[in-house]
Amino acid sequence: MGKHHKNLLNNLEQLRKSADLTQQQLSDSAGVSRKSINAIENGIYVPSTVLALKIAQTLRCTVDDLFQLP
Repeated sequence: MGKHHKNLLNNLEQLRKSADLTQQQLSDSAGVSRKSINAIENGIYVPSTVLALKIAQTLRCTVDDLFQLP
């Protein structure tokens, strides 16, 4: 499936790296496993609304900054 789920553009990796956070640091803040963050970044898993909001809060951005429809 690659970096993009067929119905979702994903900017998580870029925004996480811009915030100078590791996958582990982001996962700790969001309350999920590092593997979950990796799966989201690689377009394997689409996060729930609650998880997307937690990630956006940690990265100080909006959910729209993280994910967009093509």
